[in-house]
Amino acid sequence: MAKSSTIKVLEHCNVSPPLNSAPPISLPLTFLDIPWLFFSPSQPLFFYDYPYTTSHFTSTTLPNLKNSLSLTLQHFYPLAGNLTMSPFEPCKPEIIYSEGDSVSLTIAESNGYFNHLSSNYPRDVNEFHSLVPQLDDKQVLIPLLAIQVTVFPKAGICIGLAYQHVVADGRTFNNFMKTWASFCSFGDSFSMKSLPSYDRKVIVDAFGLEDIFLKEWWRRKSLKEIVIGSEANVDLSNMVRATFVVGLSDMNRIKSRIIAKCNEENKSLPVHLSAYVLTCAFIWICLVKAQEDVNEKCCGEDPSYFGFIAGGITRLDFPVPASYFGNCVGFGRSMAIRKELMGEDGVVVAARAIGSTVKTLDKAIFGDAKKWISDWKVLFGSDLNVMVAGSPKLDLYETDFGWGRAKKIEEISIDYVRAISLTESRDVEGGIEVGLALPKTKMDAFTTFFTQGLRAFP
Repeated sequence: MAKSSTIKVLEHCNVSPPLNSAPPISLPLTFLDIPWLFFSPSQPLFFYDYPYTTSHFTSTTLPNLKNSLSLTLQHFYPLAGNLTMSPFEPCKPEIIYSEGDSVSLTIAESNGYFNHLSSNYPRDVNEFHSLVPQLDDKQVLIPLLAIQVTVFPKAGICIGLAYQHVVADGRTFNNFMKTWASFCSFGDSFSMKSLPSYDRKVIVDAFGLEDIFLKEWWRRKSLKEIVIGSEANVDLSNMVRATFVVGLSDMNRIKSRIIAKCNEENKSLPVHLSAYVLTCAFIWICLVKAQEDVNEKCCGEDPSYFGFIAGGITRLDFPVPASYFGNCVGFGRSMAIRKELMGEDGVVVAARAIGSTVKTLDKAIFGDAKKWISDWKVLFGSDLNVMVAGSPKLDLYETDFGWGRAKKIEEISIDYVRAISLTESRDVEGGIEVGLALPKTKMDAFTTFFTQGLRAFP
């Protein structure tokens, strides 16, 4: 049951770039942006310790947050713009920024338990939803970013964001957050190392993927089924969210078990036994076992799919600057038979499947791109599959607004699409934080398999 708390809205305003500081722009969507039209907004929450009163916040901290946000939007101005959705096929959606466009900013106060919300143990998912800003979903002009800053008097601050993934991947969003935090910390004296690049010509569509994705988008739009993984299918009434940390020592033990098993059975080692692959493989088998434990309708012969986002900049055949504004990621889907994942060699099977997919993406990130959308439909069509949101490579915990590193980061959108989130660990060097939102009985089962699974590794 959710702990009782109330949110009081103190102010609602709109923040724009400084007057005449950003040029009007029309950004066409590339074939790497278009697939994200099929997804609901990302909803990250950043929790910070802040031992001051609400009056101190509104008089001292809030003006600086607003001013630094405005200065940041001067460089990331498309985030203040809108996504245009023409009702006429075959027009392609565009990102439009005009002078006077702005980002919605809500300031609120909560009497909730800050330390409770920023902990790792299971908490009711509904306790977090009031911390997420509303991102209006209009028919023709769709805002791209909304922000809510909630102060917990004498305890902490939560910066909640909602943004359309079609405008920015995790790398671009991270660049925006780091820039805002730096302007907030250092003011006008902060100098950006590199400005965002808006040159869409660097993205080369060598396989005609734009037409394929656009046709599918128009088809789903005509059926009013644009978003894949509809929220309506998820019951949040008994769902909890929790965070699990896989440390370097855990990864080394998982890796040792995989190597020992392969040597024992005279089999080749899985490729790419990276921290990411090792963590994902272990989480995958724990989730499969938890599903089986709560007697969900499944068969051991059924396939289980594991989907994840793959960074594109280092995998592309053409150069894209690290400061590129937009999406530059691919997608991978691994498959394994459920009974094999639940078996004694389950972690080996999982690591081999994920590692092989990574290897395939390294060779040709767009090799299976024509099937991305159909793959997503399969993934989100059953809660027996797993989808990953986020990346542990973005060092999000280093986002410091002048109050120190974030105490906790949560991704709320996973509540609705049965995904898991990955970030770098705040407190365990080299570790990875895994965020899950599951029905309580399944979370209890997962916790058991996670804890006992790690103990079983030598």
